[in-house]
Amino acid sequence: MTRAGFPGLLVTHLPDLRYLSGFTGSSAALAVTRRAARLFTDGRYTAQAAQEVTAAQVQIVSSSPAIAAAQWLAAQPGVELAGFDPAWTTVAELARWRAALPARLRRVFLSALPAPLVEPLRWVKDEEELTILVEAALLGCKLFEHILGFIRPGQAEFEVAAELEHQARLLGAEGMSFETIVASGTRSAMPHGRATPARLPRRGFLTLDFGVILKGYCSDMTRTVHLGKPGARERNTYQAVLQAQEAAVAAVSAGVTSGYVDEAARSVLRQAGLAEAFSHSTGHGVGLEIHESPRIGAGQTTRLLPGMVVTIEPGVYLEGQFGIRIEDMVAVTRTGGQVLTPATKALIEL
Repeated sequence: MTRAGFPGLLVTHLPDLRYLSGFTGSSAALAVTRRAARLFTDGRYTAQAAQEVTAAQVQIVSSSPAIAAAQWLAAQPGVELAGFDPAWTTVAELARWRAALPARLRRVFLSALPAPLVEPLRWVKDEEELTILVEAALLGCKLFEHILGFIRPGQAEFEVAAELEHQARLLGAEGMSFETIVASGTRSAMPHGRATPARLPRRGFLTLDFGVILKGYCSDMTRTVHLGKPGARERNTYQAVLQAQEAAVAAVSAGVTSGYVDEAARSVLRQAGLAEAFSHSTGHGVGLEIHESPRIGAGQTTRLLPGMVVTIEPGVYLEGQFGIRIEDMVAVTRTGGQVLTPATKALIEL
């Protein structure tokens, strides 16, 4: 904050707020100065905030927590300016915050941060965070092993997703990281083919992309299996995607750019004549949110740092035919990348 020139900071994005204070509720704002931090929330969270928050004083309010936080910041000695993250603030919210301030401060007190202050801290995970992410990733692997014994031709995609999510709860997950993707047959060519009533075919690919939330942290993995016996084209395409994925995993290391990792996957698919069928980035950061920085994409210049956790998930999508994606979570180390999702990536025939 001092380097950025902001004596005050208003934090409203809940993952940022949780990272700084430990609070896990759904309504709060955190006000930070060089001398103090105060968390504002409503009466629903009186007991919860008292249990979770040790890094800030807690104040229960009956009005908007963000407005209360802005007013508190404006009253602090030496705080003539407070920053907020414009990426998580609507025009309407900002107008309400400013209207609640004294007239002389409405135009000048709240200022958009030129760059996020909290989110970059979250990119690099500490030892405790890495332990949780490993646990969440391994839980995902257990789910994959379970679902292999459940899948049958003729089942609705909904049934497969429901079984995955039910087992996740039984194994201790707080919830799913995102809406489970179960895409079968020609629907596997949809990168985000969420589960539908469509029936699993007797022969064809089935893409499973899912993740769990454990102690607030997300996991993310994708495996593509084949119902029945695949033909030569399906097998060759699968091997190309697998080689691209493994090349990108091997490229992960501290100091390399995220664009370098993306190119490692893309170049393999280019050589196989499948580059045009790879329609998205190779991966993304993961942590308290399922999609965090850095983005592993073409031309990205962010350098990977030890402690970052990213996904590596190239895919090939042939509309009207089939699609294949393989995804691992990988922790960046000083010497390379540690795969956190060790479930088999061999082509499985069910």
